[in-house]
Amino acid sequence: MLLQDTYNDRVKNGALTADSAQLAAIPLFDTVLTDMSQTKSKKKFLGLFGSDDVPVKGLYVWGGVGRGKSMLMDLFFEIAPETRKRRVHFHAFMQEVHSAMHEVRKTGVDDAIAPVAEEIARDVRLLCFDEMQITDITDAMIVGRLFQKLFAAGVVIVATSNRVPDDLYKNGLNRDLFVPFIDLIKTRLTVHELVSETDYRQDRLAGEQVYFHPADSAARGAIEAIWQGLAGSEIAPLNLKVKGRDVVLPQFSNGVARADFFALCGTALGAADYLAIAETVRVLILEDIPLLSRDNFNEAKRFVTLIDALYEAKVTLIATAADAPERLYLEGEGVFEFERTASRLREMQAADWDKA
Repeated sequence: MLLQDTYNDRVKNGALTADSAQLAAIPLFDTVLTDMSQTKSKKKFLGLFGSDDVPVKGLYVWGGVGRGKSMLMDLFFEIAPETRKRRVHFHAFMQEVHSAMHEVRKTGVDDAIAPVAEEIARDVRLLCFDEMQITDITDAMIVGRLFQKLFAAGVVIVATSNRVPDDLYKNGLNRDLFVPFIDLIKTRLTVHELVSETDYRQDRLAGEQVYFHPADSAARGAIEAIWQGLAGSEIAPLNLKVKGRDVVLPQFSNGVARADFFALCGTALGAADYLAIAETVRVLILEDIPLLSRDNFNEAKRFVTLIDALYEAKVTLIATAADAPERLYLEGEGVFEFERTASRLREMQAADWDKA
């Protein structure tokens, strides 16, 4: 079965609404399916990951948030007949690579990338990445050689991203060393922009309440319903590497993160950490924002910095809080400065604020 058939069936039964931009991308997914079915699975390594098979070209679909990229890839992954397949968020995959390389180095090998790539290629022929982006220099220095070896071993990669390949690791440290990876992506993957006027994720929230107070059982129930509606099937912690530190989002799926206030503002995080979060997630569900004062001044300062980062990056914020934005911080040092944060929290509740 091809993706076109599956998509048509779901449109007919009302599960999906036909979208011209999605329909334009579907033949590219079907080309990958067809080419994979006509090319035998890689069962051996010849020399240094060499193969006598004609390589199957993968796919890189990029575009705005909520346009259906992940949905199309999920359908593609679901119907792909390949048994050795895996779908994973790109950040989670890179975390696994770092851990595997750390273990391999204990054996004294000079090149930890080669055995890690070999193990991946042994287990997976089709690798689907959601939300591909590079923000960490360590990842940037690894992905080029890693992907070269995966491609040489016959691994087919299909990826979604919010960024065109040329904007990956944009303005990153030593970016000139990363540019060959961009060229590799353009060579081994068909690059396609999914251009749609409709933001389906925002449509799901259109007209819906996104700021709940007080943070009682009713608010928790509403948040849970929103989370279930936005998150995908694979929910896992997301570990971001920022200047050598680990920044952990406890729950992450499909570009949506969920955390409580103290997980993000009760620990020693700073502007760089919040910028990395804002760069990575498209929707943040933040629970249990408390009343703020001189008693939790450090947490309040971090919260202000977090909101600034989310606001500038146009991240959708869904929150539960002890009170309305204007009543969260009523006494103590920083009250005046918090007025801007309260204003931004109000602005971020508007249905169209992120399109301004």
